[in-house]
Amino acid sequence: MSVIPSDWYCESLTPDLALVSRLNKTVFSKETRYQRVDIIDTIPFGRCLVLDGKIQSSEADEFIYHEALVHPALLTHPNPKNILIAGGGEGSTLRETLKHSTVDKVTMVDLDEEVVEICKKYLPKHHAQSFNDSRLVMHYADVMQFLETTDDFYDVVIMDVPDPLEHGPAYQLYTQEFYTLLKSRLTNNGVAVIQAGFAGPTSYQEVFSPIYRTLSTIFPTLAPFRVFLPSFGGMWGFMLISNNQSSIPNQAEIDKAIAERIRNRLLFYDGETHISIFALPKYLRNGLADEQRVISKSSPIFAT
Repeated sequence: MSVIPSDWYCESLTPDLALVSRLNKTVFSKETRYQRVDIIDTIPFGRCLVLDGKIQSSEADEFIYHEALVHPALLTHPNPKNILIAGGGEGSTLRETLKHSTVDKVTMVDLDEEVVEICKKYLPKHHAQSFNDSRLVMHYADVMQFLETTDDFYDVVIMDVPDPLEHGPAYQLYTQEFYTLLKSRLTNNGVAVIQAGFAGPTSYQEVFSPIYRTLSTIFPTLAPFRVFLPSFGGMWGFMLISNNQSSIPNQAEIDKAIAERIRNRLLFYDGETHISIFALPKYLRNGLADEQRVISKSSPIFAT
């Protein structure tokens, strides 16, 4: 087997599969209190944020991830004003959230202040100066502890935290205990969205299907969806959840809400895209229906 040259970036997707891209340069590297952070420039994907050896966001396709993460959730809510973002240190989730004219306040809770400051400096295209918006209230804290102590209720909660890696900072945020806490801090019409890992035919059982099963024990409305992300190496899954039993908007309703609420042009998401990303293939629907694992503090599940 040939050795990968030093001018290539190699990321392990599974124990048996890797994504390799040509590296232009390493811009920044540091071990913070909580995780390893690297900022790299690659030829195919541009500038990327890498945490603990996993690409979190790339210039080439981050708009797909962040528009899918933010807009279905906010447009499902009839009038989202008070928003909570957990994680999202590079600022792209915040950028997309602030495009909504209904939003009065965004509380962003990130564990690692160093990562946020690094992203402010090295990822200006990602955050687009969104950290300067007067609607933002920033907290550097564990989001579980934050939700246990806050008196606020949120119209929309966006969970943009890293994967549940065994030695990472976020695996307890994928447990039944945390999701129960999350539900208690949503308004009656509250909506939440969770990034939920790989959702391809060889990978959905790793975390995507057990996250689905765990959420189904708590929330009355649960709608899984997925998008293809080249920089992640495959299909990536999300879970849209609600405190009530309202239906997911249709194509016409999404397009109408975008026209009424969103101030800036979207590159990925509209009503037609909305229908396509929620249309899961048969094997995945069957896999979600068959899943029996429930994630808890005493029985966590880790991504590889």
